[in-house]
Amino acid sequence: MSRRLVIDLQAPRAVWRIPPASVAAIRAALGPGWALVEVHAPAASDGDGGSGTREAVAAARGAEIYLGYGVPPGVIEAARGTLKWAHSGTAGVGASLPHLRGTGVILTNSAGVHAEPIADWVIAAIAYFARGLDWMLEAHRAGRWARDEFTDLHRPVRELAGLRLGVLGLGGIGSAVARRGLALGMHVAGVRRRPERGGPDGVAWVGSFRELPRLAAESDCLVIAAPHTAETAGVVGREILDRLPANALVVNVSRGSLLDEAALLDFLDRGRLRGAALDVFVVEPLPPGHRFWAHPRVLVSPHVSAVTDRFWERETGLIVRNIRRYLAGAPLENVVDLEAGY
Repeated sequence: MSRRLVIDLQAPRAVWRIPPASVAAIRAALGPGWALVEVHAPAASDGDGGSGTREAVAAARGAEIYLGYGVPPGVIEAARGTLKWAHSGTAGVGASLPHLRGTGVILTNSAGVHAEPIADWVIAAIAYFARGLDWMLEAHRAGRWARDEFTDLHRPVRELAGLRLGVLGLGGIGSAVARRGLALGMHVAGVRRRPERGGPDGVAWVGSFRELPRLAAESDCLVIAAPHTAETAGVVGREILDRLPANALVVNVSRGSLLDEAALLDFLDRGRLRGAALDVFVVEPLPPGHRFWAHPRVLVSPHVSAVTDRFWERETGLIVRNIRRYLAGAPLENVVDLEAGY
């Protein structure tokens, strides 16, 4: 009997929908003795994915490997006793954890795949505020030649090399942000769950989450790049925001749950912060009429910081490498700690 791999990656959004070339590469990596089954029903790719369809559950019966966006509970049940490895095309996997714990199934994710484009977005967002592009856009729309506002220093702008960059979460995404900051001459520090793992060469210091107040106090730009876990939920609240220097920036590319949005609005309204660049929110899509939409100090991005024309190049490479490792009995890349949540 053939061993079975299920591909459940037909996302409704084109950027996340697996192309035929990637399916062919996966098939070639498997070699003989394997049946590759494609699920053609739309797979939810937003958030952590994992909503599942009847077609996916039916295809998963007897599967040894499942490739999807998150891992639906129906898939786990249908493949109980046969499923050994599940891979998620998402970076976050929180929705999949409860029904995977205790099953013995290895879960891998795509965190590293998203790191480079998200880090590009972070640097662009920092420059947007640091160089006053928001004010320039405002003047542009009003048809106002705002030269005097800048030359008279009513609209202060800053050089990127003079900024102190603090990164909450120095995993794949946070490290990519840190490397870019260092290349631009920024002073970079960070905190992470396991500080002994350090950070990219040149990072001034790496501490535990307990040192987040210090990081905030020393950061002109605080970038939130940690995954959502019980430890990080609500971690950037009023106390941390109050530690930030005057005119600091807050950038969130993790999950909306890590940031106290009401407290952030209060600090922005009072002019304590220069601005906030937000790609993720507590409620998505961001509801009509939410104050973030019209706030002059907020850059709203519709959870697209990971979008790139190179996603499937990187994602296919990760999947194929892991298939080869799996078949060779070697450790897989991007294995998720089911207890830690990432």
